[in-house]
Amino acid sequence: MAGYVDLDGVRTWYDERGSGEPLVLLHGGLSDSRIFTGNLDTLAERFHVYLPERRGHGHTPDVEGPITIELMTRDTIAFLDKVVGGPARLAGYSNGASIALEVALQRPDLVERLVLVSGVFAAEGMLVKPEPGAPVPEEMAKLYAEVSPDGPEHFPVVVAKIAEVVGKEPAHDVADLARVGCRTLVMTGDDDIVSLEHTVELYRGIPDAELAIVPRATHLLLMEKPELCTRIVGEFLAGEPAPTFMPMRRV
Repeated sequence: MAGYVDLDGVRTWYDERGSGEPLVLLHGGLSDSRIFTGNLDTLAERFHVYLPERRGHGHTPDVEGPITIELMTRDTIAFLDKVVGGPARLAGYSNGASIALEVALQRPDLVERLVLVSGVFAAEGMLVKPEPGAPVPEEMAKLYAEVSPDGPEHFPVVVAKIAEVVGKEPAHDVADLARVGCRTLVMTGDDDIVSLEHTVELYRGIPDAELAIVPRATHLLLMEKPELCTRIVGEFLAGEPAPTFMPMRRV
């Protein structure tokens, strides 16, 4: 079931499917909820999955002003409060992972369990960043044009807004990560645009974190290894942690 909800003036499109405990999937920047097609959206077999699309992305129109992680975090918190109606499992990919992390820091009462796929806690963790004035990726522009209510000519505006804040957000120290109080899965590709060193810092900084490095995978790991990624995420979200026999970090 798909529809719109007003979140403080942002006419936000979302889809929902399945039944069970709520799971909210947050797409990456310059993409939309279709990034989860054939991978994490199949978790609707076990969860009540929500797929919101943020301001200026997918079916959700752009609004006046910038597109920042802080604003999109505020939108996501409003979505959890107004649509989900309480705490949920929260899984974010890329830019969506940074927003999911921010929600967990600002409103820990709303995040029951957290999945961060190819995300960063500080902008310097990214090896590649969109540059203001750079050519618009053709495939991204095509996907945007298929669903955006703003029309294909508006895509460069959204790209410019996103590029404007890259390098500035997010901006956390490792010490901030200690405030994440829920179980967290940190997952990345072994050839990701997020540096492996940064991913390890993220994993080590969150007290109750688990780490998954997907082999022979890039920043597009959800599409490159859909079954493996979905199985890892699904097992993490659905069950309690399995016992280990020679723990070094979890003592």
